[in-house]
Amino acid sequence: MLRLIASFIFCLSFTSAEETHWSLRPLEQPAIPKSNHTSPVDAFIWTQLESAGLSFSALAKKRVWIRRVYFNLIGLPPSPAEIHAYLNNTQPNAEELVVDKLLVSPRHGERWARHWMDVVRYAETHGHDEDAIRENAWPYRDWLIRALNDDMPYSNFVRSQVAGDMIIEDVPDATAATGFLACGPWDSSSQMGIQDGTTDKKIAQYLDRDDMLSATMSTFTSTTVHCARCHDHKFDPISLQDYYSLQAVFAGVDKADRLFDNDQKISRKRASLLAEQQQFANKINDPDVTKEISIWATRLERSLPVWVPLILKKVNSSTGTPHTVLPDNSVLFKGTPPERDTYNISGITDLKKLTAVQIEVLTDPSLPMNGPGRAPNGNLHLSEIHVHIDDQPVPIIRASSDFNQADWEIGKAFDGNEQTAWGIHPQEGQSHQSVFIFNEPISIFKETSIKITLKQLHGGSHLIGRLRIGLTDGKDPDGELSIPTKIANIIKIPRDGQSSEQKKALALHYLKTKNSEELATLPEPGKVFGVTSNFTALGNFKPAIKPRVVHILERGDIHSPQEVATPGTLSCITGLPSRFQIPKEHNEGARRLALANWLSDPNNILTWRSIVNRVWHYHFGRGIVSTPNDFGKMGTAPTHPKLLDWLAVEFRNRGGSLKWLHKTIVLSTTYRQSTNDRPECQAIDSGNKLLWRMNRQRLDAESIHDTVLSLSGMLDLTMGGPSARQFTSKKGIHITPTLNYLGFNPDDPANLRRSVYRFVFRTVPDPLMEALDCPNASQLAPRRESSVTALQALAMLNNRFLVRQSEHIANKLKNETDPTGELFLRAYGRPGTASEIMAVTNYKNAHGLANTCRVILNSSEFLYIQ
Repeated sequence: MLRLIASFIFCLSFTSAEETHWSLRPLEQPAIPKSNHTSPVDAFIWTQLESAGLSFSALAKKRVWIRRVYFNLIGLPPSPAEIHAYLNNTQPNAEELVVDKLLVSPRHGERWARHWMDVVRYAETHGHDEDAIRENAWPYRDWLIRALNDDMPYSNFVRSQVAGDMIIEDVPDATAATGFLACGPWDSSSQMGIQDGTTDKKIAQYLDRDDMLSATMSTFTSTTVHCARCHDHKFDPISLQDYYSLQAVFAGVDKADRLFDNDQKISRKRASLLAEQQQFANKINDPDVTKEISIWATRLERSLPVWVPLILKKVNSSTGTPHTVLPDNSVLFKGTPPERDTYNISGITDLKKLTAVQIEVLTDPSLPMNGPGRAPNGNLHLSEIHVHIDDQPVPIIRASSDFNQADWEIGKAFDGNEQTAWGIHPQEGQSHQSVFIFNEPISIFKETSIKITLKQLHGGSHLIGRLRIGLTDGKDPDGELSIPTKIANIIKIPRDGQSSEQKKALALHYLKTKNSEELATLPEPGKVFGVTSNFTALGNFKPAIKPRVVHILERGDIHSPQEVATPGTLSCITGLPSRFQIPKEHNEGARRLALANWLSDPNNILTWRSIVNRVWHYHFGRGIVSTPNDFGKMGTAPTHPKLLDWLAVEFRNRGGSLKWLHKTIVLSTTYRQSTNDRPECQAIDSGNKLLWRMNRQRLDAESIHDTVLSLSGMLDLTMGGPSARQFTSKKGIHITPTLNYLGFNPDDPANLRRSVYRFVFRTVPDPLMEALDCPNASQLAPRRESSVTALQALAMLNNRFLVRQSEHIANKLKNETDPTGELFLRAYGRPGTASEIMAVTNYKNAHGLANTCRVILNSSEFLYIQ
């Protein structure tokens, strides 16, 4: 009750502020001011200019405007032929024709996807101290490009990224869009290494949800919700309850790979088969279904191999590591673990013949992270296994395991190479098994000696901590590994001793086998690193069976939980409910869908203002609100509030067409102005906040990279697919690999892709991109810095890629009648003056054409959009 009263007082204290603060006022379309300008944008800008005693600058020259609009809309320069066509088009709508052409170009989606990727912190590694690679981040990037090229209505654009898996009927490929929620850094070491239920694990989960909700609300509503994590927001009407209601929205998901289909028919078919599975599972108590499953389980149990433990006679290690034989016939190794070790285990069996040996690596509380390995993270590496029967080596022809670490597959445990091994990362904290199959059955007598040698030579104490050796004479020794361990264990339990959850799991697995042939006819689904509640457990990282309980934390302290938070959002927007009405029995997706619908609601004043401001920001170098992620009191006020609201309402009412918004902006007089300074205007508005001229902007890092390739004619315009790795790499000491950008071949095809397809590594960024102000992908980047440093000039002159591309540009120009003149046309979009041509020609004659290209690429006119 006291908390409710406090919340009520908190809201009352902001009442007058809410009435006056611009971002929370009702979104109403203002009347267009009367003026001589046909564009509503110009009418609003002109009104404020006139009030300040200012006026528009002259229009930019045609060559300047076309270069500007090409870079803004597609991130590439116009070719001399495209400039020539525009200059010779005498139609009154010549500019509109250029814009229409650019908006339908597939390059447009690539350009604007890169802007969005800044905002959401897109990268393809996890970040933090264990910066592992995300192999399946790129489908989200490709979805972005498609959505922008297709001019997806902004409401669907928003809904897809928050709850795409819940709206596949409307947007079939939207599951890939859930990559948005997983774009940020992810603390894999905490999520996988810390046990569930512990305080540290709860903190890790709270922080992960904080990342998701902060990114969502700052991206779509330009609010700083995260500032209410420990107390009510100090400046904006965002309560502690609002913050934890948003935490509850994401309480059922984690960041992991999930499957998706791009084709609507396939997506529906797969969904239907999965729904059939669920319906079947709901009927597990029906007598006919129960009987059918029982018959199947009995047949399956009979087909499984029977493993008998090796009767141990002798166990030793090459380092003398102490051990204990436990009652279940497993061996636990103890003491200080050495760097490397080799175990020799001998015994006998009552079996008459052998077809395979099984190595079970088992968890134990005495081991790091419960093992089953002795490395600090519980991992192990089995370099080589040798089997001898009566001192005679037994050839192993194949092996299977229930899990393989990437690049450390089970086959490497008997490949004869002691530098390779089988590993289990990141599934530490779980028991695992591997089966090694002989080339033919081996006859065994009562006292036949069986010796197993396990070499573990990787170092770092990657040793087996606890193991058990099993033997079989079965015809299909690795058949059990084709069945999930969970299912195999359940089958061995008598039917009347199985729990309802175990019976349900059996039913689901049975149905999968029933329709597996039909599912197999469907194309392989894609994978995206997104959010999901259904993924294979990795070590201590396990999916939530149902949304986790989220408590409001007093002062953000995990040790001070208060009442349970219910799913909801901000309570400061009039006309929209702040707490979601969701059925008591619901899956976690219903929570995200409720938030997605709230964000995309036509009455959400923040969403529509936020996006038009972002688009304006990228066209002019500064938004109408110069703090794109903060529309609160600590952000800046809009320079043109009526224009912002007119654009927001018009954009919303036109179906949320981003292409309409682009076209409206770039065809305005405001956008088409010259960047030339005017001292009389400078004296009144030195920061050009009222837009009496166009702002000069430096090309971003990606545009520089892509333009250089365009000039050399080597730009590869292949769209989509896995990202281009413009570096060489080798395994690091632990998880993060060692990268080499400088030693990478500058002519490698990976270097020729558009930079939106460049592999982005969080903790080891590309030095050239970093020098050119490419943002840190570990942080939200609503605005890029634009610095001017000596390091940039040195990079532009000496980077291997740029030096090599200068040579390619020179080779392309050398057959031209006037190489110098052609260089001006391609690099600057204009012919050089007589004095410029003379100076550059003299330099070329003295230093060569390639070095001349390097100078031009490092010039202000090339690097800046006028």
